[in-house]
Amino acid sequence: MENVADFKEIVDAIKANGGDAFKLCFQCGLCDVVCPWNTVRIFSMRKIVREAAFGMTDIESEDIWRCTTCGRCPQQCPRDVKQIESGIALRRIATEYGVFPTAARPIRAVRGSLMGEGNPMEILNRAGVDFGILGAKENCCGESIRKTGDEEVFKRLAKENIKTFIDHGVKKILVSSPHCYHTFKNEYPEFRVNFEVVHISQYLAELIHKGALELKKEYAKKVTYHDPCYMGRHNGIYDEPREVLKSVPGLDLIEMPESRVDSLCCGGGGGRIWMETLKGERFSDFRLEHAIAVGAEVLATSCPYCIANFEDSRSTIGVADNIVIKDITEIIQEAI
Repeated sequence: MENVADFKEIVDAIKANGGDAFKLCFQCGLCDVVCPWNTVRIFSMRKIVREAAFGMTDIESEDIWRCTTCGRCPQQCPRDVKQIESGIALRRIATEYGVFPTAARPIRAVRGSLMGEGNPMEILNRAGVDFGILGAKENCCGESIRKTGDEEVFKRLAKENIKTFIDHGVKKILVSSPHCYHTFKNEYPEFRVNFEVVHISQYLAELIHKGALELKKEYAKKVTYHDPCYMGRHNGIYDEPREVLKSVPGLDLIEMPESRVDSLCCGGGGGRIWMETLKGERFSDFRLEHAIAVGAEVLATSCPYCIANFEDSRSTIGVADNIVIKDITEIIQEAI
């Protein structure tokens, strides 16, 4: 046990950075069974947690950067090890020391160039919704950079956003990204604020239900819906996007085998949207194959990370003529 004591400082550092729950792990391996990485390569979250428990983590390894925070393993864990929080704790230590493996190096450039783009304003105007945008005064929510371990930048972005929201009397926040939804709803309360947060798919379902948004044009295509991790597993939003799609005249909604709580991660969460993933290891490639296999002409989703990854896979695996990628709002815009 003398060797273990040599790593006590590292154990203390992991604990201080939010990884205290790793000590609860009793190595059952259920996290490895459900991890999507094990469909493309050998990867063990169980091993990462075990090494962290003894202060033996190699912070120069790419393994601590692989987790997409998809939420599959916390669902299965019988000991509430909090794999996502523990993994991010390791990234915080690596970030603090400026240690980034080759695949994670783009994150350093991202720190100074975070920005969001796109608003489904044409639809809101048609529904007669009174809304405003903050434009240049609004920063990125900070979710992605926090998942890479940069807590300092996240806190700065969050505090600036909160001040802007309060200064402009914001009470309700409408978002198009599940990652923004999760962060504003579940993480900003850490700063003692609570805003009403609504994802655009939820709001569209409400507008359609009360008759404020009428869908007149036919969209006669076979569509399958992909559940983004941060809408589904992390926040339980499964029905509203499907209700919206079912409301579109002529649209034939088809389910993929891995849907809802079992949805396959696109690979973009946990900050990996900024990292390069080797060909043959991209979850988004397999997701397109799932969609094509059920006969879908359109793969619809409601997350910009998923859209980006699917569009990339659509080109790289040569299926550009077989399937189209659409955000739900794009389909609705065509139907109004």
